[in-house]
Amino acid sequence: MRLLLSGKAKCNSHGQDSPYFHGWQEYEKNPYDQTWNPKGIIQMGLAENHALVQFMAEIRGNKVSFDPSKIVLTAGATSANETIIFCLAEAGDAILIPTPYYPGFDRDLKWRTGADIVPIHCASSNGFKITACALQQAYQEAQNRNLKVKGVLITNPSNPLGTTMTRAELDLLMEFIVEKQIHLVSDEIYSGTVFSSPNYTSTMEVLSKYEKAEVWDSVHVVYSLSKDFGLPGFRVGAIYSNNDWVIATATKMSSFGLVSSQTQYFLSSLLSDKKFTKNFISENKKRLKKQHALLVSGLWNAGISCLESNAGLFCWVDMRHLLSSNTFEAEMELWQKIVYDVKLNISPGSSCHCSEPGWFRMCFACMTEEALEVAIRRIKACVESVSGGRDKVLSRQRCTNMNSGKKSFSSWVFRVPIHDREAGMVLRGPDPNYRRSHHDQVEAT
Repeated sequence: MRLLLSGKAKCNSHGQDSPYFHGWQEYEKNPYDQTWNPKGIIQMGLAENHALVQFMAEIRGNKVSFDPSKIVLTAGATSANETIIFCLAEAGDAILIPTPYYPGFDRDLKWRTGADIVPIHCASSNGFKITACALQQAYQEAQNRNLKVKGVLITNPSNPLGTTMTRAELDLLMEFIVEKQIHLVSDEIYSGTVFSSPNYTSTMEVLSKYEKAEVWDSVHVVYSLSKDFGLPGFRVGAIYSNNDWVIATATKMSSFGLVSSQTQYFLSSLLSDKKFTKNFISENKKRLKKQHALLVSGLWNAGISCLESNAGLFCWVDMRHLLSSNTFEAEMELWQKIVYDVKLNISPGSSCHCSEPGWFRMCFACMTEEALEVAIRRIKACVESVSGGRDKVLSRQRCTNMNSGKKSFSSWVFRVPIHDREAGMVLRGPDPNYRRSHHDQVEAT
């Protein structure tokens, strides 16, 4: 398995062969404990990982457990993701990522590592789920570009979709990395934000059925307290891996992005308060669910649908019917109107590498209910403005067609939102149990 790692992970130029580092290693072999090991070595500066791994297990329903010796703290998830790519890939190697994905990955994974990203194109027709065909196509694209694929990186729950991956998707990914002998990195920084069914399944839960097979060394989890606890400024991230080489290399690289001792001490005390953490996560999920419902309902009343979602801080919003044409240029025109005229900061789908124009990411967790209500009123006014202008254009087209004695079929097609012609698309309405099929949508128009 060491052969699948980067040269950086296999070299010995870090300088770890020093008494400075040997002292850390001896502490790990013989740590002090007032009760069971009073003569052990007292650590005066290393990270305390026990509270964090216990918390990670708790928010996953204690369906999996984590070994504190297999976790490395980093200065946030950004640092964790970059570090894991440094461990796995050389400059010019490829990482496959399903679309749409977090725009920051283009910076975090590529800029300093020199690695490349090849998108796994997912479609709205099945709710942007990963398919075997999409995986194979991305792998083939990398080969066509003479890139060596070193792994797949996923976010689960997803940013920007706000969805959790199905067990079938995770099984498919496991089969794929075993077949290709590559790595899987699972960014799970939103794992504590699942506010609705279906329940969350961690990659580590799926991995457990492989019974210590070689694939255990190929699966790595990135975590952070930034989202689940709303502590982005504390810069506390983590890499969890069963691969000793990855942990050893990540430990060396963590020297360039350490978490302060004061922060570690505070968070250790915080996470050790089980009653507080349980109540905090529970209350946070309730508030996310309420805010999510307000946004979805408000958008629906404005004539806009969302991808059905159950986690995270975002809605993946379908505005394809508001585009002047089915192009990314039209998407940017609409986005500029929303940012500069409507005064709302949202993210266009193209920034997330979505392959279909007209989708946008909206964050609902960063504002008060009052601010959200103002935002929804602005969106509704924007929809009315765009739709009104389009109706005038269509009216002129009808008059022109009537005068020429020709029946206009194109106008009827144009009035049917693009998403109504997507078979099998599941959209989100104001009722949590409400789903509209392709047939229902066309009938409604």
